[in-house]
Amino acid sequence: MVKGLLGVIALSIMTMMGPTSPQHGCQGAVKSLTHLMYPKNRDMRTNIALLSQRGWYRAPDTTSVPTTGSDWLGDPTKFEATFKNPQVSDPASIERGAAKFQKTCVPCHGPELKGNGPVVAKFIPPPDILGATTRARTDGYIYRYIRFGGAIMPSYGAQVTAQEAYDLINFLRDMQKKNPR
Repeated sequence: MVKGLLGVIALSIMTMMGPTSPQHGCQGAVKSLTHLMYPKNRDMRTNIALLSQRGWYRAPDTTSVPTTGSDWLGDPTKFEATFKNPQVSDPASIERGAAKFQKTCVPCHGPELKGNGPVVAKFIPPPDILGATTRARTDGYIYRYIRFGGAIMPSYGAQVTAQEAYDLINFLRDMQKKNPR
């Protein structure tokens, strides 16, 4: 009983002296328990950055993403006219292009490259890749369409790297040679 009485007295003294005074009532008690002292504007732009690596920086590891050399298009017409595929069209490149085509392009262009993939019913049908219109396109036009998109095709720059686009171009040109329409 004495312990309980001492507890009640200690609690009332702490209530009088602490952040939950009778002047604020329950609002002060709730606020003191739930409100943390954050600055008014709390975001990554206005906060101070603490630099833990003062003095020296480690070299990036081998799996890091490069921050230079981004793929920039510039003038599309000039790019299409001057682009030259840096990847030599060898059997390994064609095989990599075929694998990437099966994984990424078949849903729209279809396995026979006719533009009759399974999702065509919901969208505007893509052109026949083995047809005369696509044959007449430059490698720069195809690269730009794959990486940056166009009137019908969305941009696949996030799914297809530059090297994969070179391999896809080699695969498409090889298929155009083998299957004339």
